[in-house]
Amino acid sequence: MILAINLLPLTNKIMKMLKRIDRYIIAKFLGTYFLSIALIISIAVVFDITEKLDDFYGKNIPLHSIIFDYYLNFIPYFSTLFSPLFVFISVIFFTSKMAENTEIIAILSSGISFKRMMLPYFISALIIASMTFYLNGYVVPKGNVVRLNFENQMKNRISESAYNVQMEVTPGVIMYLERYDKSRQKGFGFSLEKFEDKKLVSRMTASSVDWDTLYNWRVNHYLIRHFDGLTERIEKGTSRDTIIPIQPSDFIVTRGMQEQMTLTELNNYLRKQKARGMGNIKEFELEYHRRFSLPFAAFILTLIGVSLSSQKKRGGMGINIGVGLVLSFSYILLSTVASTFSINGNMSPFWAMWMTNLIYLPIGIFLYIRAPK
Repeated sequence: MILAINLLPLTNKIMKMLKRIDRYIIAKFLGTYFLSIALIISIAVVFDITEKLDDFYGKNIPLHSIIFDYYLNFIPYFSTLFSPLFVFISVIFFTSKMAENTEIIAILSSGISFKRMMLPYFISALIIASMTFYLNGYVVPKGNVVRLNFENQMKNRISESAYNVQMEVTPGVIMYLERYDKSRQKGFGFSLEKFEDKKLVSRMTASSVDWDTLYNWRVNHYLIRHFDGLTERIEKGTSRDTIIPIQPSDFIVTRGMQEQMTLTELNNYLRKQKARGMGNIKEFELEYHRRFSLPFAAFILTLIGVSLSSQKKRGGMGINIGVGLVLSFSYILLSTVASTFSINGNMSPFWAMWMTNLIYLPIGIFLYIRAPK
């Protein structure tokens, strides 16, 4: 709130510096953007209700939970997820309409260059990109916690176990768990190895371990082997409490877990898991890079949209909208394919998320150069 108050004078100053035509284009852009979100998300909600209606009735879910726990969080999630699509459709639609009404010709004939005319478009893109970045980073993840809990309970698909967990809990200390049962807070096939100067100095094995509180674990039927050169000392017992600086949430990955973390939490989680040598973090890395690449797409698709639709065409704006839909859906398809290759292959999550922007940026520059000035 304080930040918004501090930025208010700056915003007012910028708006005063803009010409009437700039304010006109910004209002058209943002108005069409939010209208397209309202229309498309309304259709998506109707289809989703139709699909899940039997589940809602079969589970006797209260109407209050359906509206406030699910759909109130469903709308912002999909609105930000498909924000590039809404940006592209908005630019294509209202710019084609302006070209149809010869408004673009009038603007260029008044002495305003095509480059200068792009300024209000990019100001609008900046507003949308900033809003998308903030919502994706800090607002939508909190809503996803409620939404995904609702879906998991409705479908009875809450993850309760982890298998073959191997991680470095502290430098030189490697833990392995064959299986962990979250509902019982119990792990099986446990081992803890300690290395010093790349030499194994001790190894603890136990038939089972129980998680107590925070970092306190109880090992059951344990055997500890201490190595000192050629000598070995064995220690065994029935039960023993030990401090291991991990907790189940560090290795149990639930469905959509990365979508429930704010940007700060996601960054801290990735740094901690990389230090521990965890290998199942690609989806988290993809989500992290997506939150930066998605807002940037607003600028690229705005550039492409204006360059495509600023010229009046004989076929009307239907051709522009058709081309725009093909390009926007190909953008989403390429992003999805790249994500799949990253998860199942060797593609870097960074390149998987930024590759689409890097492909479409030259297309946008090419169309801008070819656009009538």
